[in-house]
Amino acid sequence: MRKKIPSLHALMIFEAAARLQSFTRAADELALTQSAVCKQIASLEEWLGLALFARVKQRITPTPAGRNYAEKIRTHLSRIERDTLELMGTQDGSGTLELAVVPTFAAQWLIPRLAEFHTLRPDITVNLSTCTDTFIFTESPFHAAIHSGEAPWPGTKGDFLIGEDDTTPVCSPAFLARHQGKSKKLSIDDISRMPLLHLMTRLDDWRRWFDLHDHSNDVSAVKGARYELFTMLISAAAAGMGVALIPRFMVQAELDAGTLTIPLALSLPRSAAYYLVYPEENAALGPLLAFKTWLLAHTQSGR
Repeated sequence: MRKKIPSLHALMIFEAAARLQSFTRAADELALTQSAVCKQIASLEEWLGLALFARVKQRITPTPAGRNYAEKIRTHLSRIERDTLELMGTQDGSGTLELAVVPTFAAQWLIPRLAEFHTLRPDITVNLSTCTDTFIFTESPFHAAIHSGEAPWPGTKGDFLIGEDDTTPVCSPAFLARHQGKSKKLSIDDISRMPLLHLMTRLDDWRRWFDLHDHSNDVSAVKGARYELFTMLISAAAAGMGVALIPRFMVQAELDAGTLTIPLALSLPRSAAYYLVYPEENAALGPLLAFKTWLLAHTQSGR
């Protein structure tokens, strides 16, 4: 028996009161009387041996300890609710898949295709959260993740999805027209004189691109604005702020639509790849298995 855990009912009342900073509003939200809320809070404070709220006239404010405790309890209650809904919806492989995805892959590749998966498996809900750093699955709510790198991190299984085999210079047509002038064919030297846009985590890409194509230009290769995410880099290039090096699969829709163009068809070889990673114990999870089958069919066929 767990003797050091307060009642779930009291914790739900406390979380609502701390979030709303009002016993009256917490009572309304939970369909309780104000006296019932006050009684539960007082009992919880007595059980814990410390004050959770500072009471000044008719107002309440969480104490520093109460505010910190409320944030933690809110996280745990959300996890309990999510796990309960997942269990209620799990039957014959249906249910919920909690997926962590790097932002640009989610926005540029996955989300535009998710409607197809939903049509095929309306019984499976895929919840997406962005995550740029590796993490420990046991300390997160995620069943799987789509991440970039050389290989999946330790303690997980991984399925190769897409390699960044064609990282290509892109810019807006208007930007190209301004900088191209009367020249019908650009050279690497022309590119070196244009504003270059950089991804913060890959500041060496432009230098590698110049070196690979026999154009030593270290000074130009490190100048220009830096952006944290590929999505920012894509938006900046489309807005005419410069030339960016971006994996082609991430900008194929923009290239097809004409919002981006390739000023010079010289690319970088693979520098990273995207994997679907998950703990071994999740390999047979119904929603994950269905999503993995659909995802690999798309990536392996190049769709």
